[in-house]
Amino acid sequence: MRAWRAVLRSTTPTPTPTPTPTPVEIGPAGVRGVRSARHSSTIHGRSIANIASALHPTQGAAVADDELVHVNGFIRTVRKQKNIAFAAVGDGSCLDSLQAVFPPEHAESLSTGAAVALTGQWTRCPPGKEQTHELRVSHVKVLGDNDAESYPLQKKYHTPEYLRTLPHLRARLPFNSLLLRLRSQTIATITQFFADLDFVQTHTPIITSSDCEGAGEVFTVSSYASQSSPLHADSRRHVPEEQFFRAPKYLTVSSQLHLEALAQSVGRVWTLSPTFRAEKSDTPRHLSEFYMLEAEMCFVDNSNQVMDVVENMLRAVTKQLQDSRIGRELLQVRATLGQSSEGPSAVSAETLRDRWQGVVKESWPRVTYTAAIKNLQDAVSEGRARFVFRPSLEDGLQAEHERYLADVYGRGSPVFITDYPREQKPFYMSPSSDSRPVEGGSTTVACFDLLVPDVCELVGGSMREYRVSELIEAMRQQGMIKETLSTSVANNDKTSEGTAARSKVTENIDASMQWYLDLRKYGSVPHGGFGLGFDRLLSYLAGVSNIRDVVAFPRWYGRCDC
Repeated sequence: MRAWRAVLRSTTPTPTPTPTPTPVEIGPAGVRGVRSARHSSTIHGRSIANIASALHPTQGAAVADDELVHVNGFIRTVRKQKNIAFAAVGDGSCLDSLQAVFPPEHAESLSTGAAVALTGQWTRCPPGKEQTHELRVSHVKVLGDNDAESYPLQKKYHTPEYLRTLPHLRARLPFNSLLLRLRSQTIATITQFFADLDFVQTHTPIITSSDCEGAGEVFTVSSYASQSSPLHADSRRHVPEEQFFRAPKYLTVSSQLHLEALAQSVGRVWTLSPTFRAEKSDTPRHLSEFYMLEAEMCFVDNSNQVMDVVENMLRAVTKQLQDSRIGRELLQVRATLGQSSEGPSAVSAETLRDRWQGVVKESWPRVTYTAAIKNLQDAVSEGRARFVFRPSLEDGLQAEHERYLADVYGRGSPVFITDYPREQKPFYMSPSSDSRPVEGGSTTVACFDLLVPDVCELVGGSMREYRVSELIEAMRQQGMIKETLSTSVANNDKTSEGTAARSKVTENIDASMQWYLDLRKYGSVPHGGFGLGFDRLLSYLAGVSNIRDVVAFPRWYGRCDC
């Protein structure tokens, strides 16, 4: 694609004239009698861990000049001339390509995308060249041929939409492999951050009994294939005779409820796990399957303590990124591409650098929901802003409102919006410590959303209601507890008065939530936690405008390839 070609031009080294390497035995089918360098009994040399370790060595680990080395990788481009051939070789370990120089007979069977094992001398290039070294190849083995004619990732521009139809192949592109390494590094940083704070990493279930958020947008689990499935030639077998789990179960929308149970065992827990939403959203910010980073903490007094953890964690992740080669490569891509294939939404290197700096700044603003709404309303009345949706306390914050607040309050930094009206939040949130009725008589809950520029909501968290009677009342107010009228009439009292006297209201609590109430009955403590959209975080840090492009195998409404 055009974006990739631009990166390739910046990373493919300039050819350097070289004497003809030691020839190898060539047969009609190409290289013959040459074994893989790693397994050769006659060829000795150093096997480098990956191309990044050769091109960007750490102190004391550099490959010596003229040293014989073995390299495995994929041909990114190959250029064949009469007396010499050049290939850019990559293995996903870095954005740059290693330049390999061949005698022409070695390159006869090489094509873009082929997997190769190379052996040759690691030779210093003359001054003034983009690269410092190149590999003068003496032995080649093609490990995996590539059908160049039908290969869908040709050396031309490919739109992001087209690449999303090839999730099994697009990861081979240098920028997509960079995103995979960004994901890995971010997970490692977060794991270390939580370990330093004595959090225990846990694994929560994917199949659950309840809809944590109460929105009803869940996938139901079934053990029966659909009628169109090839597993069932006879569609009559599709009809289920019984529930596999005896009652309907769902793919999880959040690990929070289970984390609350585990937190009361070890105090502080966290998890990074897949979650699922069956909402039919077709926006750059939504997926049907995505990863959520969630944490719960016992013995915390207010939501400020939870926000402190969120702020420090994201600051640690971003600082690590700033100081890493992955961060430098992200900036390199943006500086090289300029206006990339993402069009007007493309993030420049300067913008991306400012975005990171905004995250590492100290003391992110914390603004109440009421104050935020008033700011929006004042901006409209004073002509400083125009919105499609009129800001009001009752209707909540729309994406356009969140973007404005992130710009005005955050000024480049994330901003916490706190203490939302109870009606806008799930049942499990506890009242604000200084909860006062807002307009319309609604009370507020001790919660927060973290807004970041462009992406809008990134994190949501709250203090959890840990008192059983207050939790039951919250569930009742949100319609989660059904009331039924039961009548018990004595045999000797058939009058209407007697019937009314013996009628009583029975509360039916869903059995799937009874275990959650048990947590409050048996020694609960004040606790709070948060959930972070992990894929959204990666989008923000990488400057990628569409969340589908930071997930290796994205699933959204109407699409589930591979």
